[in-house]
Amino acid sequence: MSNKSMEQMQKEVDDYISQFKEGYFSPLAMIARLTEELGELSREINHYYGEKPKKKTEKEKTVEEELGDLLFVTICLANSLNINLEEAHDRVMHKFNTRDKDRWTRIEGRNNNESN
Repeated sequence: MSNKSMEQMQKEVDDYISQFKEGYFSPLAMIARLTEELGELSREINHYYGEKPKKKTEKEKTVEEELGDLLFVTICLANSLNINLEEAHDRVMHKFNTRDKDRWTRIEGRNNNESN
């Protein structure tokens, strides 16, 4: 098990993509790929947790594999647009910890915002 930072993951994906002349797909093509990967993840979730079991002839995939595919394409899109995903994550968490801080019912004694 590795403990890579998002910065390391973004660099690893960039190093991989940079070895090919074609480089990153266009943002529009990557949105199509994200949609495709999300569909594949949805299908796996439905097989494992929903009412639609797999056919005997269907290839065995895992939710983990599909999440990994979705993450890879998300990183590709971010890299192609020069977006630092760690910074994007920090902004989103700030939003949830401020705007939405009282939106949900807290578990007694738990306040994850104290460390921020």
